[in-house]
Amino acid sequence: MPSKTARLAVLTAAALGAAVAACSFTLGDISTQQANANGRYWIQLTPGQDFTPSDGRAMDVPAWRINAAIATQVIGRFDATQPPVIDYEHQTLHKEANGQPAPAAGWIHGLRWAEGSGLFAEVEFTARALQAIASGEYRYFSPVFLYAEGTGEVLKVTMGALTNHPAIHGMQALNAMQAAASAQFSTTTAPTEEPMLLLKALLAVLGLPDSTTEQAALTAVQTHKDVAEAARTALVLKAEDGATAVAAACSALTAKAPDPAKFVPVETVTAMQGQLAALTAQAHATEVDKLIQPALADGRLLPAMEPWARDLGKTNMAALTAYLQTAQPVAALTSTQTGGKAPAALATGAHGLSQDELAACSAMGVDPEAFAKTKAES
Repeated sequence: MPSKTARLAVLTAAALGAAVAACSFTLGDISTQQANANGRYWIQLTPGQDFTPSDGRAMDVPAWRINAAIATQVIGRFDATQPPVIDYEHQTLHKEANGQPAPAAGWIHGLRWAEGSGLFAEVEFTARALQAIASGEYRYFSPVFLYAEGTGEVLKVTMGALTNHPAIHGMQALNAMQAAASAQFSTTTAPTEEPMLLLKALLAVLGLPDSTTEQAALTAVQTHKDVAEAARTALVLKAEDGATAVAAACSALTAKAPDPAKFVPVETVTAMQGQLAALTAQAHATEVDKLIQPALADGRLLPAMEPWARDLGKTNMAALTAYLQTAQPVAALTSTQTGGKAPAALATGAHGLSQDELAACSAMGVDPEAFAKTKAES
């Protein structure tokens, strides 16, 4: 049921109170129309967009609001087991006050939304009502609906009436052929419960609850569509290929998967190659060091030649080996002038020279006394 903030809009020219509005729509010559298989006619209840009465009356909302989303909710609230009545001049609403009878002119059996045209009702008219419309006694149809306070959003269609007091412009004449064409309906269309059952079935297939909104359902459908298209693209399938083709393509991929007992992943091979290269380089450096260290010790290599020798060993081990096999040791680098004994001056600390100065004299073959004398004179 609509909330207590709902208002009643009676679409007729007669004002029934502060919350009552009035509009009516042209009926047209029903006698020239062709009824559907159930002997019913589709007639327009509202325009296809927000609307207001054309008689200039005060409104408690900017406009009565209707669109596809709102219409879906209105249709969902419609109870086909209790068809709303259609009377004459809304007498059903007045009978308590005037005591006059309120005979039915027809009944509303279902609702449909036609994008761009509006909300339509499947109406069963009485023979008397059809005759009154055909003879021109009544020209307009006036629906009664609840709308939300503050927003004007149409909530529920409660009844309707034949009237001769139009209050809204732009509505199409309600002959069955025009209504059916503009609403894009077939005169043999099934009752309006069917789309709701279809929606529920669709929600069940998607695994969604019945309370899911239309937008959420559309989003879920789009998600499934996107996933299917992505799968077909990845599997190089055509757009028309279905689940069977997708399953077959996936099975083929599984069958082509390499045997882990026979094949090693590329990443593993790359890592092993890196480790092997590091170990090889380390072993090579050790071999080069085994050649260079003895050569430095016996004078076949001068200290200044060590970087060159190591670079040569990295690129051409054979060339380094050949060089060191033919190189002659430098005696000066492997012996001392004192035959391995410390110089007397170095041992006694004579001449007042430091041990570093004495070592320098010994290395350069300079007489410590001469160096000490030169040092004293300077």
